[in-house]
Amino acid sequence: MKVFKFGGASVKDADGVRNLASIVNRYNDPLVVVISAMGKMTNAFEELVQAYFEGNGIEEHYNKIKDYHQKIVADLFDESENDLLDEWLEIIHLKLETEPSLNFDYEYDQIVPFGELMSTFIVSAYLNKIGWENNWIDIRKILRTDDLYRSAGVNWELTSRLMKEVFSFDGDKRYITQGFIGSTDTNLTTTLGREGSDYTGAIISYALDAESLSIWKDVPGVLNADPRWYPKAQMLDELSYWEAIELTYYGAQVIHPKTIKPLQNKQIPLLVKSFIHPDNAGTAIKATEQNLQLPPIYVLKRNQTLLSISPKDFSFILEENLSEIFEVISRHRIKINLMQSSALNFSVCVDHHKNIDAVIEELSNHYGVLYNTNMELVTIRHYTQEAIDEVMENKEVVDSQVSRKTARYVMKGSEWSFNE
Repeated sequence: MKVFKFGGASVKDADGVRNLASIVNRYNDPLVVVISAMGKMTNAFEELVQAYFEGNGIEEHYNKIKDYHQKIVADLFDESENDLLDEWLEIIHLKLETEPSLNFDYEYDQIVPFGELMSTFIVSAYLNKIGWENNWIDIRKILRTDDLYRSAGVNWELTSRLMKEVFSFDGDKRYITQGFIGSTDTNLTTTLGREGSDYTGAIISYALDAESLSIWKDVPGVLNADPRWYPKAQMLDELSYWEAIELTYYGAQVIHPKTIKPLQNKQIPLLVKSFIHPDNAGTAIKATEQNLQLPPIYVLKRNQTLLSISPKDFSFILEENLSEIFEVISRHRIKINLMQSSALNFSVCVDHHKNIDAVIEELSNHYGVLYNTNMELVTIRHYTQEAIDEVMENKEVVDSQVSRKTARYVMKGSEWSFNE
């Protein structure tokens, strides 16, 4: 059996749903198809959660979500089926009429997953309507997690057992389910982290010993850079698991960071393919030689903050200092992307986050803290001097870190331009 995962861009409108149908219809294999929320609906649901938590503008955001989904339903189904989502919409509306708790992350996980639930419900119903018979599965019943809301950890043993029972392929050859979401053992909905649908595909593949996991995207495969900022980007035909893990760690967004490990553990290939050109081979990530000849690979992370932390008494930065600093950063859920240590200073480059001011304030109780916002972090994997010169041209570098295969630079944010 195979696992397919389709992201929000692939089902952003009725034509996207029809295109998904044309792709899955090419395959006669037993399939589990994982689908994200439609288009930018995760963003819309996040705005709804914020409005719900603040008690302001709830109906406006709710109606935006309702109208978007109902338009797609109207485009795909007969008028008699326009009530397809009424039950889901009523559940959301009833939730919004209650008082929120004081835990924003909990409320996030109770509302945002409806994007995935409604998306898969629409796609499953449409596929059954056109004769592609499938069984819609609420993955919350079988993907079990802890209660770390917005970044839940998977109960692998229980999840694997439940998935084998539900995705049995006895009488059913095809299943449609959601990415990104799960639930606790008390049936409270959780999420696996932003863009976590890829990870869901890997979890299912691992549990079912899938032949492969295919992630269908709006790019031809894995590129050596994001073409939106590096116009000379080229496709990579093949990557090792090792290389893919390195790239996701550095911030490459084509694959969710947690996706590779469960696949590598069972040697399940990951195929990154284009839903625009489905006949193309795409990129294969699998067990292969780590010394593949690869071009320089560029990863750009914008909106970074550089923190420079020093003891106020000019003493050395020691292990106990680092332990305290890491504890503060971790507790506020800040992700470190680069770190540098010297005798008197410890620097970290982190994603800018709503909690960054709280981190600075807390660290300032014991340390001197300097910070720079609006920074960019560029990573060049398999760098050459030519690649470094190209990226650094007309840039003000604030910090750098160079190892045998990887060069990383923290720069002041500005426009990018490259000579063709």
